[in-house]
Amino acid sequence: MNLLKGLFGSRDKPKNRLCCGLSFLFGGTTSGKTVNERTAMQTTAVYACVRILAETLASLPLHTYKHTAGGKEKAKNHRLYSLLHDEPNPEMTSFVFRETLMSHLLLWGNAYAQIVRDGRGNVLSLYPLLPDRMVVDRTAGGELFYEYRKDEGTAILRREEVVHIPGLGFDGLVGYSPIAMAKNAIGMAIATEEYGAKFFANGANPGGVLEHPGVVKDPKRVRDSWNAVYQGSSNAHRVAVLEEGMKFQSMGIPPEQAQFIATRKFQITEIARIFRIPPHMIGDLEKSSFSNIEQQSLEFVKYTLDPWVVRWEQALQRALLPAAEKREFFIKFNVDGLLRGDYQSRMNGYATARQNGWMSSNDIRELENMNRIPEELGGDLYLINGNMTKLADAGAFANKNNMGTEAGNLEQEILELGQKRR
Repeated sequence: MNLLKGLFGSRDKPKNRLCCGLSFLFGGTTSGKTVNERTAMQTTAVYACVRILAETLASLPLHTYKHTAGGKEKAKNHRLYSLLHDEPNPEMTSFVFRETLMSHLLLWGNAYAQIVRDGRGNVLSLYPLLPDRMVVDRTAGGELFYEYRKDEGTAILRREEVVHIPGLGFDGLVGYSPIAMAKNAIGMAIATEEYGAKFFANGANPGGVLEHPGVVKDPKRVRDSWNAVYQGSSNAHRVAVLEEGMKFQSMGIPPEQAQFIATRKFQITEIARIFRIPPHMIGDLEKSSFSNIEQQSLEFVKYTLDPWVVRWEQALQRALLPAAEKREFFIKFNVDGLLRGDYQSRMNGYATARQNGWMSSNDIRELENMNRIPEELGGDLYLINGNMTKLADAGAFANKNNMGTEAGNLEQEILELGQKRR
């Protein structure tokens, strides 16, 4: 037992902040830029990735279901149904609540929400908590608790009072920020963006070298007068007037300056890789076409969104459903709408399902968000083609015909034999 306690001692004191000496923390980077959750969001690629994931998950239908003999049904009378589907608290909608928590999860690696309960332990409301103010710890007896730093002090919350959705982490209790883990890549994107901004702000157009046939007594005055008229992007393409035999020698962009364009483009792909977002979803269409964008979108649902959905579902069930209800009820997102293909593909699939008897008209109409056909009009019927039969019965009809033929022949022979005897 002592050996096991020594091996798993790191789980005794889970922390949001790692100990000194580890590099994946918010702060300085090798590019010289400071990266934190706010500076990272000023990068267009990071902002786009976070917004896509947060808005997509927030827009998915979220329902509380009940297990039934026939499968499942929406538990609309359960107290959690309207709380999760419509309004988790009086101040925000379900969309805003989930969007906020998902953005926390993507930036800090953890999402927290306070659970407000009544005297019987029933959930009344959910309120988001800022991850950078939260520390997860254990008591001397090994119980988890949450220490939240407020403006006027700190609050201690029990495990039953917090919904905690952790991202990827090393102890299974606290997740680590994707921004902090990849801060050098994001810092480089910030540096190249700043370099490009300064390049266009300070570049003189037309750009090049002014050549004077004589000796310039005051080169600073000539340079300042030139910059005053032609420097900056707002003065681009203005006509230059040269005096005293001066000549203008045009110069192209140096290779080290032109290279930053390719670097910026690569950083977009790099940031998309961090969040596992298809590049075409954040505006990079270089390697996308009409033939593969739909497939990439389906892969986004399967390999990017679905793991986040599972994290959410299991965290909500663990925190919100009492132990006595976990066998009967469950919480689930509906991602079927995102997995639907184009209209023709859906219709072909529905036709196959309808003809083979595993979908009814109402099953199909519900998927297409259409009203049901009344049961008396056949909306719930499951039909199959009548000309299909089991393989074992494939020769039964032929055997029956053969038996009939043989019986007829025997009868004919008996009649002929009787006539001969007469």
